[in-house]
Amino acid sequence: MAGRSSRPTDSQNGRGPLPPQVTFTRRTSSGRYVNLSRESLDSEISSAEYAEYTVHIPPTPDNQPMDRPNPPISQRVEEQFVSSSLFTGGYNSVTRAHLMDKVIESETNHPQMAGAKGSSCSIQGCDGKVMSDERGDDILPCECDFKICRDCFVDSVKTGDSICPGCKEPYKNADLMVEPAAENNNNPLQLQSKMERRLSMMKSGNRSGILRSQSGGSSALVRSQTGVDFDHNRWLFETKGTYGYGNAIWPRDEGFSDDKKADSAEALELLNKPWRPLTRKLKISAAVLSPYRLLIFVRMAVLGLFLEWRISHPNEDARWLWMMSIICEIWFAFSWLLDQLPKFFPVNRATDLNVLKEKFETPTPNNPAGKSDLPGIDIYVSTADPEKEPPLVTANTILSILAADYPVEKLSCYVSDDGGALLTFEAMAEAASFANLWVPFCRKHGIEPRNPESYFSLKRDPFKNKVRPDFVKDRRRLKREYDEFKVRINGLPDSIRRRSDAYNAREEIKAMKLRRQAVEDELLEPLKVSKATWMADGTHWPGTWIVSASEHSKGDHAGIIQVMLKPPSDDPLNGTVESSPLDFTEVDIRLPMLVYVSREKRPGYDHNKKAGAMNALVRASAIMSNGPFILNLDCDHYIYNSQAMREGMCFMMDRGGDRICFVQFPQRFEGIDPSDRYANHNTVFFDVNMRALDGLQGPVYVGTGCLFRRTALYGFDPPRSKDHSSGFCCCCFPRRKKPVNSAPEEHTALRMGDEEEEMMNPSLFSKRFGNSSFLIDSIPVAEFQGRPLADHPAVKNGRAPGALTIPRELLDASTVAEAISVISCWYEDKTEWGNRVGWIYGSVTEDVVTGYRMHNRGWKSIYCVTKRDAFRGTAPINLTDRLHQVLRWATGSVEIFFSRNNALLASPKMKILQRIAYLNVGIYPFTSLFLIVYCFLPALSLFSGQFIVQSLNITFLVYLLVITLTLCALAVLEIKWSGINLEEWWRNEQFWLIGGTSAHLAAVLQGLLKVVAGIEISFTLTSKSGGDENDDEFADLYVLKWSSLMIPPITIMITNLIAIAVGVSRTIYSAIPQWSRLLGGVFFSFWVLAHLYPFAKGLMGRRGRTPTIVYVWSGLIAITISLLWVAISPPAGATDIGGSFQFP
Repeated sequence: MAGRSSRPTDSQNGRGPLPPQVTFTRRTSSGRYVNLSRESLDSEISSAEYAEYTVHIPPTPDNQPMDRPNPPISQRVEEQFVSSSLFTGGYNSVTRAHLMDKVIESETNHPQMAGAKGSSCSIQGCDGKVMSDERGDDILPCECDFKICRDCFVDSVKTGDSICPGCKEPYKNADLMVEPAAENNNNPLQLQSKMERRLSMMKSGNRSGILRSQSGGSSALVRSQTGVDFDHNRWLFETKGTYGYGNAIWPRDEGFSDDKKADSAEALELLNKPWRPLTRKLKISAAVLSPYRLLIFVRMAVLGLFLEWRISHPNEDARWLWMMSIICEIWFAFSWLLDQLPKFFPVNRATDLNVLKEKFETPTPNNPAGKSDLPGIDIYVSTADPEKEPPLVTANTILSILAADYPVEKLSCYVSDDGGALLTFEAMAEAASFANLWVPFCRKHGIEPRNPESYFSLKRDPFKNKVRPDFVKDRRRLKREYDEFKVRINGLPDSIRRRSDAYNAREEIKAMKLRRQAVEDELLEPLKVSKATWMADGTHWPGTWIVSASEHSKGDHAGIIQVMLKPPSDDPLNGTVESSPLDFTEVDIRLPMLVYVSREKRPGYDHNKKAGAMNALVRASAIMSNGPFILNLDCDHYIYNSQAMREGMCFMMDRGGDRICFVQFPQRFEGIDPSDRYANHNTVFFDVNMRALDGLQGPVYVGTGCLFRRTALYGFDPPRSKDHSSGFCCCCFPRRKKPVNSAPEEHTALRMGDEEEEMMNPSLFSKRFGNSSFLIDSIPVAEFQGRPLADHPAVKNGRAPGALTIPRELLDASTVAEAISVISCWYEDKTEWGNRVGWIYGSVTEDVVTGYRMHNRGWKSIYCVTKRDAFRGTAPINLTDRLHQVLRWATGSVEIFFSRNNALLASPKMKILQRIAYLNVGIYPFTSLFLIVYCFLPALSLFSGQFIVQSLNITFLVYLLVITLTLCALAVLEIKWSGINLEEWWRNEQFWLIGGTSAHLAAVLQGLLKVVAGIEISFTLTSKSGGDENDDEFADLYVLKWSSLMIPPITIMITNLIAIAVGVSRTIYSAIPQWSRLLGGVFFSFWVLAHLYPFAKGLMGRRGRTPTIVYVWSGLIAITISLLWVAISPPAGATDIGGSFQFP
């Protein structure tokens, strides 16, 4: 290969440009280009090595390299065997692969699905299924078309001298041959692990891709399928490419060299198109943001002056009342500061999906087929109890994932069933079977949303913008199929129970017969046979049984992995007329890989709830698919926007995206009552606070709808962490520079800690990640695959285009067996899983802690708000359920405050305002202690006849007015830049007081008792009463479930109502009425009652249900108590009982 270069220094010295020099290079076996001098070239002319030397000619669009060979059929057969087998195993048990004839009672037709229908083996006595290809057609190894299953074929090759059992002739298809000595092969190249081999392939493609890629190439540059000739002149002009003897590019300044820095320089000549970013920041109008920031400072100043005035002007008549109010007001001001300071820099962001498609999926000379160069994504769906989390809801979530608009071969879905229930297993199998029709239907007609339950429940016109004439027929057929699917899901519990009863009865009869044969005349005691739960193929379910037994209960069962849908083929696969009742001949019918996972559970082990289940999925998916990005969803949160993952990927693949640990999407909810009585939408948090944090170091992780970078979850520091000092003390205390480390590139990108000695080396990984070599080998691969494209000089730590177009490795039995071992209950022992690696243990709110640890290492996060909601889920609309949800969040915050995850102990890598935001996360529940006191102060004021100030003078009223007006102005401006409405803001304020006087207070007490005395208290439901309306969408809103959390708000309401009546009576019948004190107390009492109005409404149940007599008696009781109080404690100055009022 030859290249031409000129030296710019010659022209700068005034000697004029020299003729271009020719640099000869040779490509080594590792893919590098080595300079060859004229002497070395001459010396090699007669050598044997030079005889094999070939010139590297670049592949132009009309000179394409040969496609990579397809994997051998034997490997595909092995993958089919794996996908049809249920793998079980765990601690002190053998890993077994149980080949299943069927996973559900109904037939499965999709060739990717486990237990798919196929021909039977022709070997006498064998009931196995014939091997099949990606379309489900039989793979017949012999020309005589003798049908043979995988096991029989392996036996005939190994023990039958490769003779076909049908025609008795040797097999001629060498691709199917099994090498008996493959296990003992000591070839170093074959001993290389699959992950190392894949990384090597990507990097070799990376190197050559830099030389061959054409940035921004359009499909018009490629020879079309119709045979249109390629426009050479246009290609030369747009890419500045050159033709000639051995010329690929014209590097400048000796671009080909042994220097590693030359790698990026070689690409600059070809990457000459205008660079377009994938994302951009949308500036918030200065007319809104500037006054907003100014008002924050104004209110801070006013609050400071007001508190100074309050402290210097005590109420001498009621110093106790004044002291309580002062302490509460100081805390409220401090709490407001913690909440408001992180809101100084709100941002909005936008993505460009067209640029993403152009960069990663447009056909180029290097990628004529337009294969996707996007990185893979592993999606986690977690569920634990099918009784609390209906399988139909989980199945709809799975279907929305399988139908997502993302490259099929790059998508993998893992369902974590932490309860190990057969009901969930068969529901997922039914969902995989229904996906055979649902997913192609969505692709064909552009369906949104792709959750069938939500789609068929839409109230808008489903035929809007639909132009295909067969849409009505297809939709009608899918609706009927979905209704049948729902009936099958709903009938699964009874089906499993009847099946298990039948099999158990059969086993009991067999056992009785055997016993009678052994003992003929003796009296027999009743035989006890374990009531097992049986699968559809007539074998025991290895997970939790309906009737719990040893090693088959919720906390004691083996690990289970079942590949429901095997990995799809690398090339699109259109449907056929025979394969489907609908016309999918123009639609890709491939489905993403779907895996059912239930980690092993044993007594005596702390399984760490959801966080432990997530970490098990991280390890299993790293071995089976190793997507560099992870999307986690709750089972009731489905994909509402099919392009949501593409939107998130825009941030990860943009310049600087390698320093982003996760992209958090807002949570949106369905089924909320129109008035949003209990602020279930939580729009103030998701649209105000999270947008504001996005302008700092990024939003917090909220548990679902989050796209993670896998290496960030592994506990590594972000790339170039030493070049980005986020801390506030780095300018004062600069760190000592250390020598540059010469570790390999893939190792320098994997760093833990600040010291060079902690630069991660794979030999040290086992101490952190466990002893799985598969898992350890996957880490550098995931890191490389997650890099952004090196299509701009400013992109550091990037990869070249085309590196991820190679097909994924096929699954084999050893891979799934290794995945079984890493989900065992003992695997995390003596590792850093849950401590530094993966989801963090030790807190109810493991999501916040996990995100905090990433930000604490210097990572950034992004908040992605899409025009169409990315995900939608459900939220409790019942008052008691909502309070218990808030209780769990607040309890987690208290645990964070009393742990080493307190933001006061954060590292210097965390920005100061980000630290304040995390500090507020741990402190906000403690506001309840002061809030509940402040809610009783108006009542105490009315009862005592005193007020928090000596008198309502003009200074106090002015301060109060300014503080209120600035708060309202800030709310209006927040509404302007966030897009929420005033009603949502007011609902949030109301529930802030409701939660603060109930759930937050209980969380603080629970946390203090746990920390101080080690006592754990759980607030549970004690009684329940509900309505009888089953057809009301919001019937649960009116259900009243009594809980101890309701006691404080009810007490506050009753006390303030009585206090108002007492205060009014006292003032009216007083000889010298103190109207100012009455107005002050009544105003603040009404402020408390206005905030508690939704709570009171929830206690009343359905509107119109509360009898009128209840209101009459309530009024009579309040009046009676008020008169009694006045009679017992008459106003000052009154000589008669009750003042001038006389009882009749």
